[in-house]
Amino acid sequence: MAELQGLGDKCGEGASGAPVLAGSCLADNRLNLDVYPDGCHRFLQLFEGRRGEVVQVEFLRLSSNDHLLGTTLGILPHLKHLKSLVLKGGHARDEFGSCQYGSLTSLPPDVGNLRCLTHLDISFNSLSTLPSCILHLPSLRMLLVSHNSLVALPEDFGSLSKLTFFSAMKNQLKDLPQSIGELAVLQDLDLSENALEFLPEEVGNLRNCTELDLSGNRLSSIPDSLANLKSLRRLHLHSNLLVTVPASLASLPNLSRLDLQNNCLRTVPPEIQTSPFVRLQGNPLGEAEPSPQADEPSAGGLRRLFLASGEDSFTVTSEGCKVVLACGIHFYFPPGTASDPLRIYFRTLAPDPQWVKLRHHDVLLSTVLELQPHGVEFQQEVQIWLPYASPQTLHQREVVVRTFSGQSWSDLRTRVEQKRKSKHVAHCSVLHFSWFLVVSRLVQNECKVPTEGTLLFSSVDPNIKVTFPPGVTEETRSVKLQVLPVSAEEIEEITADAGCRASPLLCLSQDSLVDFLRPVRIQLPLPPGVTGLNLDRSRLHLLHGDLEGQTWDDITSQVALEFTHLYAVFEVTHFSWYWLWYTTKTYIGGIAKKVYERLRMYQVNFIALQRKKDPEQVLLQCVPKHKVDPVLKKLQDRYRGPEPSDMVEMFEGEQFFAAFERGICIDMDRPDCVDGRLLFIFYSHLKNMKEIYVTSPVDRKGQAVKGQVSFYRGAVPESIPEDASRRRKGPDSLWLATLPIKLPRLKPRWGENPGPLNGFSFPPLNLGNAETGYLTQANLLSIARRMGADWQTIGLNLGLTYQQIEEDLDKQILDMLFSWAQQNSEDPDCVNKLITAMKESGRQDIADEVETIIELGRQKYRESIRRVGLGDNVLGLLPPQGPVSSQGAGH
Repeated sequence: MAELQGLGDKCGEGASGAPVLAGSCLADNRLNLDVYPDGCHRFLQLFEGRRGEVVQVEFLRLSSNDHLLGTTLGILPHLKHLKSLVLKGGHARDEFGSCQYGSLTSLPPDVGNLRCLTHLDISFNSLSTLPSCILHLPSLRMLLVSHNSLVALPEDFGSLSKLTFFSAMKNQLKDLPQSIGELAVLQDLDLSENALEFLPEEVGNLRNCTELDLSGNRLSSIPDSLANLKSLRRLHLHSNLLVTVPASLASLPNLSRLDLQNNCLRTVPPEIQTSPFVRLQGNPLGEAEPSPQADEPSAGGLRRLFLASGEDSFTVTSEGCKVVLACGIHFYFPPGTASDPLRIYFRTLAPDPQWVKLRHHDVLLSTVLELQPHGVEFQQEVQIWLPYASPQTLHQREVVVRTFSGQSWSDLRTRVEQKRKSKHVAHCSVLHFSWFLVVSRLVQNECKVPTEGTLLFSSVDPNIKVTFPPGVTEETRSVKLQVLPVSAEEIEEITADAGCRASPLLCLSQDSLVDFLRPVRIQLPLPPGVTGLNLDRSRLHLLHGDLEGQTWDDITSQVALEFTHLYAVFEVTHFSWYWLWYTTKTYIGGIAKKVYERLRMYQVNFIALQRKKDPEQVLLQCVPKHKVDPVLKKLQDRYRGPEPSDMVEMFEGEQFFAAFERGICIDMDRPDCVDGRLLFIFYSHLKNMKEIYVTSPVDRKGQAVKGQVSFYRGAVPESIPEDASRRRKGPDSLWLATLPIKLPRLKPRWGENPGPLNGFSFPPLNLGNAETGYLTQANLLSIARRMGADWQTIGLNLGLTYQQIEEDLDKQILDMLFSWAQQNSEDPDCVNKLITAMKESGRQDIADEVETIIELGRQKYRESIRRVGLGDNVLGLLPPQGPVSSQGAGH
């Protein structure tokens, strides 16, 4: 019994965190073990310990990426009642994020004795021939062998007389056996993305076939016998080499879709051309037949190559060619592109900072395409078509292909094409090969500035214009203009101040390092609601930001501002970001930086929530910033705090790792744990959450456990120090973010009154109280990172002694601030003391930031209480030092 208990622990855990017996894996005669990295090992243990139940299994799923697969296959013939068997690969990924094919190359002969088997899926494997035992399965109705390396099907394939569904897509099939016509009850046949050059006439005997997919092959014609498929509803023939199609296809009685796109059809029968269910886009219809040339491979035009998913290269000759990759990327190499035969290697990479260079307001729309050899110079431009995801919610932006020259990234002249409603393609021409990706950027207006001067308008906001006077430059230079519109609602939401207004952000750049010889005149619209009639000049601030938006300086007093009824006009001699603000604040550099950072793309929140019924169970979720509140509202019945983390910048699809620190570790037996850490992959359009059980060697019966989860980009560091959050070294550090986690002690001590939340007590998280506002630990962490060289002066102004500063954990800024916060957490005026200390230390910027956080915190306080279901009636019952840790707000 103890052995079975241990085995059950490995099979999974229940929703409440308690171990689940192995019997749960066998519920309803189903055994789904493909989700576990060691699924075959678990199966072998189950077979040894509970053979009587395992042999009754009817549905079995295993991963063929498992190293024990060979041993497991020998047991399968014992499962006489098996109806469905899935042995798929693709569960593991390589270093570039591509699916790794499974190790399955054959099946034991005795598998053919599984007389009840009706469904067999052996996709994503390494099969070069179809195992002969499959032909002996008398009940087989569904067979999936897609994503393998099959070059042919056995001659007696037609013996599978009960087969209704067969998929062999993405293989290397060159022909089909004549016996395929004997599959009398076959309804769905998928042979797409193979190397078929012709079809046997016997295909026309599949009289029950309703869907036939032959797309992505090398067919130049199809047999007339297809007109016998009276049950056919959908026929897919796109992306072939068809030069003719029989007119009889149009008379099929049930046909509702005939896809002939992207072929070589110059003429089609009138019956087909006028049928509403026919798709003919991408064909050279009506074009004259080119005259044959001696050096051309055929009279039909350039050679066309269709590459299967397993291929990684192709050869370009002086004749040129058209190439279609399995992922949908197209190339056109015109004749004369390369003088000698050249082997081109390609691969697609998952988004990663190593391959992707995005600016703050860019959005990644595609995977990264790498073409080798790098830097090769072609004699004519090569055309590339890159599919991308449509940015449906992004307006006033443009799509471009970005490439790397070996030293710098640049955007190519791009034309956008829409093949279908949901398929978008970016088209560009290049003379070199390296890395390519599709991004959405702010609309870029540009012009050449000659000696006599010129005028540049923004196409996004025509009210923004830049005037270059005569004599502004000695040599013609190129100037670029980008505008980021900012709504009044966004400003108010971020600053929690209805009085703040701002103009659009204006970014100006040029290709010269020399300042202009004469001032350049810039016109910006006044912020919304502000006109020259009601303008209070003391509230207007012109801000200048560096190209990275890290610092914002108030240059109002340094320029001559002129105002009309609708515009502000000023002159400058160098370019970067410019922003016009209208507010009662006197120092707004820190506020502008905060707003700018919140407007940047690729910002997400990490959320750590605890189950109310089982506080040891923690839900970690990564969501875009605009989805935080809806997600929290949806989960509030089952989970509670803490508040979401600060914003973090990352790429869609980028991998990052979570490492638990300070006494917190992970249960290594869970299938989603890898080397003691969780691997997260973030997709903004998909749900992405992992539930984990957090355990700790610390005795939590007596105290609450404090910990933090740190997220790292790229490779996981070999060792993760406890002070990892203090070791951030610039923007290229592996460090991403640190999210504090507080675990409650398991039970209240004997004789203690249970706390307000399900009997669990939390250590104080907030500094201050509801009436005066409060700061969370995340706020203090943000403040600490900005202190820099002033930290000792600030410590003295906070009232700490020299000895305390010397002794508090080796002069660490963070610990100094938290040490002070712990000592003063009971002081109702502690936040004001912190503000005063910052001002006395000459850090007005931090003081203003704290005041902004406090204002926002007052507003969010009641919302956070309602979010966890306590309601307004509890506000008066909470202690005066603020709410418990799980309701901290003020980010």
